[in-house]
Amino acid sequence: MIQISKDISKAVALLNQNQLIAIPTETVYGLAGNIYNEEAIKSIFKVKNRPFFNPLIVHIKSIKQLDELAKDIPKKAILLAEAFWPGSLTLVLKKQDIVPDLVTAGKDSVAIRIPNHPTTLALLESLDFPLAAPSANPFGSISPTKASHVADYFTDTLAMVLDGGECENGIESTIIGFENNEPVVFRLGSIAVEEIEKVIGKVQIKNKKDNTPDAPGMLSRHYAPKTTTYLKEDVAHFVKEFTNKKIGVLLFDKKIQNVPDLYQEILSENSNLKEATSNLYAAMHRLDKLNLDVIIAQRFPDVDLGKSINDRLERATKK
Repeated sequence: MIQISKDISKAVALLNQNQLIAIPTETVYGLAGNIYNEEAIKSIFKVKNRPFFNPLIVHIKSIKQLDELAKDIPKKAILLAEAFWPGSLTLVLKKQDIVPDLVTAGKDSVAIRIPNHPTTLALLESLDFPLAAPSANPFGSISPTKASHVADYFTDTLAMVLDGGECENGIESTIIGFENNEPVVFRLGSIAVEEIEKVIGKVQIKNKKDNTPDAPGMLSRHYAPKTTTYLKEDVAHFVKEFTNKKIGVLLFDKKIQNVPDLYQEILSENSNLKEATSNLYAAMHRLDKLNLDVIIAQRFPDVDLGKSINDRLERATKK
């Protein structure tokens, strides 16, 4: 039976024994293991049922570790690291030979970030190795933002969830890679593209790739509830197509008529995109537990973090 605990020393002991644990970050909970232990990394893929062609993100404790894992680092990557680390930015960089191919899905690049969560930073300080840590959920399902979400997913397959409370940012990191030393967004995330561009100028977005993805989160079907889900501009109108059905709705800032309050999730009554992002996955988890016939999600304003929310909902919904 999985244990939810705040005991960092126990987490250190388990990781040193090459076991997997779930860890909190400011984005979502991660399923963590020693990047240098082949069995631990294989276990991450097995426990998640994640395809081996999908690379993992490596979590480090300090920017000083970057040179150990990456080489030929573009100047703009350093600027981004200095601006956003610790934080919700992952950089895809040319890897050093020390980084196992299993972690990078055989690619010559590695995805790296420093998480901005005091519990996991303390954990990393206590370890002699970085952690690979994709989201702590079965592959393709809704990412976890609470320890209880992880426990629901992995009751008998994980030894421990290191409890760090609710994840503040609520969706995964923004991933930036480089093509000819120019930045490319591989995954929209909890740092808006507009914030990235304030630091390094205009960036390209190439965030969809089903075959041999360059980074996590690029597959077209991902982050999905078990309940059939639709993404619509006009939720109130689309609801009318499901007479005599049990419907849940995921909305930005206002309730609609003809759906019971119990089945309505409002992500930000203040129309705040950051708050909506933080609440997104928890709301999706709650709706998915209601045994609904269908969930209808509202498309968000396509600006700032609204782009990231729409990206998650597009991958979670029926086309």
